[in-house]
Amino acid sequence: MQIDVFNGDADGICALVQLRLAKPAQAKLVTGVKRDIHLLEHLHVQKNDDVTVLDISLKKNRTALDKILLQGASVFYVDHHESGDIPQHPKLQTLINTAANTCTSLLVDHYLGGKYRAWAVTAAFGDNLLDCAEQAAKTLSLSANQLKQLKDLGVCINYNGYGNSITDLHFAPDVLYRELAPYLSPFDFMADNYSVYEQLATGYAEDMLQAETIKPEYQTDTVGVYLLPDAAWARRISGVLGNQLANQNPERAHAVLSYNPHGGYQVSVRAPLTTKTGADELCASFATGGGRKSAAGINHLLLEDLPVFIAAFTKKYAG
Repeated sequence: MQIDVFNGDADGICALVQLRLAKPAQAKLVTGVKRDIHLLEHLHVQKNDDVTVLDISLKKNRTALDKILLQGASVFYVDHHESGDIPQHPKLQTLINTAANTCTSLLVDHYLGGKYRAWAVTAAFGDNLLDCAEQAAKTLSLSANQLKQLKDLGVCINYNGYGNSITDLHFAPDVLYRELAPYLSPFDFMADNYSVYEQLATGYAEDMLQAETIKPEYQTDTVGVYLLPDAAWARRISGVLGNQLANQNPERAHAVLSYNPHGGYQVSVRAPLTTKTGADELCASFATGGGRKSAAGINHLLLEDLPVFIAAFTKKYAG
């Protein structure tokens, strides 16, 4: 059996779209909201199953990965998050690059020789890798309007992945993947399935309009901390708001906090775009934190630990 495991954000979804366009397969889909990063724990495999894993940290899933390999399944693992030590196993193939200037979809794009590059560009825009997206798009000879279309779509797909649960989202990630998967390019999807795109774009615009009222909880020249209200719209924009703030103030690090169902905060951190470093280290210093150099998060920060986080955040980016 083929099992496809993927992060529910733009990068994970677009990476799988590319792979299944190139290598069609009837697969069991395993995914979740963007912050559901321990996806391999949900797997029950049998000997000779084929498992594809996209855009989730190997380090965070190492124990489950070892178990899957021990049970005789083959694993193809593509990712750009913190990996830890990568195991050597005859049934494990990895494409892992933790550099700040790449993402899983760009790694898949390279693996496939650029065959479905517009999807990779879409994902890179969604991951706020604007320069990387534009660089990759140069071979596609796109107009400025077409490039903006890919950027808008990437942002909307990424926006849809944020929330405490599937009920916070406009589309469950596996449902959204199935809507995208038949199309050779994002432009075909937007032309033929406009109602889905329109729902995402409208939701994004409405939620971001509400976000304009949010003022920083704490701010210096080097960091800004934003605390969102306990509402579904706020949980949905927790990541894309961080990206927007980073783009508006590229020399400042940003943290966007929303409430989680466990009585604490969920934290999204964006490193300054001028350096794109340190977010993973900062978040990993907290028990439920992790991510990549330029963008990372903490799944559960105790309410009383907010001053501790702000102090660590300020120290990390003190200049």
